[in-house]
Amino acid sequence: MVRRIDVTGSDGVRLAAWEFADPPKERAGTDSAGTDSAGTDSAGADRAPGVLLLHGLMGRASHWAPTARWLSERYRAVGLDQRGHGRSDKPADGPYTRDAYVADAEAAIEQLDLGPVTVVGHAMGALTGWQLAAKRPDLVRAVVICDMRASALGAASQREWSDWFASWPLPFATLADVRKWFGEDDPWVERPNPSRGAFYAEVMAETEDGWRPVFSRSQMLRSRATWVYDAHWEELAQVRCPALVLRGLDGELGRAEAQEMVRVLPRGQYAEVADAGHLVHYDRPEGWRAAVEPFLEQLAEDPRGDREPVAP
Repeated sequence: MVRRIDVTGSDGVRLAAWEFADPPKERAGTDSAGTDSAGTDSAGADRAPGVLLLHGLMGRASHWAPTARWLSERYRAVGLDQRGHGRSDKPADGPYTRDAYVADAEAAIEQLDLGPVTVVGHAMGALTGWQLAAKRPDLVRAVVICDMRASALGAASQREWSDWFASWPLPFATLADVRKWFGEDDPWVERPNPSRGAFYAEVMAETEDGWRPVFSRSQMLRSRATWVYDAHWEELAQVRCPALVLRGLDGELGRAEAQEMVRVLPRGQYAEVADAGHLVHYDRPEGWRAAVEPFLEQLAEDPRGDREPVAP
């Protein structure tokens, strides 16, 4: 089962958090939603270990559903629709800054009593995860960094995205058209990719004139601008908890940069998934699980994080 829990982010923004699977038995005694009057879990130290799932730009928590299904066997898995995404608020004036995204994740962890939590992030969500780990080491026990670069991408990248957004043939007449365009016809697609089409179909909603994205493309550009012009190596070096840098072989994070990120991280580890692109967890869910699960099991065996990091 999936249940929605509203939390309050920075600046009072309402955020939709989604808890996957049945609440663990240890959390009996809370109200019908499994939370106390403040919206937080009240089971204390006996609760299942928390995992916060943070999607990337344009994503939503539902993209984590396959991952959450196997995580929920041992963990309290919660996905967060970040501001501007999914069912969360999309304030016209933002802010859509790095500080705002990090503060939202921080607020969600505290209000849901998830900490110390393992943050599993994809792309933009991965950056939020490692920035939060650097800022609040008391809240984050480990972080999974999936296909996110620490280097600045530059102004040309932002212009390319602006042009790409403008090329979308909106509105789409049907969801089948969404799947076909993003999976086959999009000029950014090198070869047919049905999983990419399915990914974008999940972030469309039916309107009076057809299917449109649930997010504002201009807000996505504003969100993206907060990292494309700056590098984030310094914050990466401040992450003291165990960290897994994971990439798809055909993703946006190159092997050399990924391994440099592992070197910079005090407790970094490296993994890669064959035949996967940028949407690693969506392209190859079995390979994704095979790469992530050993890292999580290591944390369970070594809860204090004393184990030496694995070299790439």
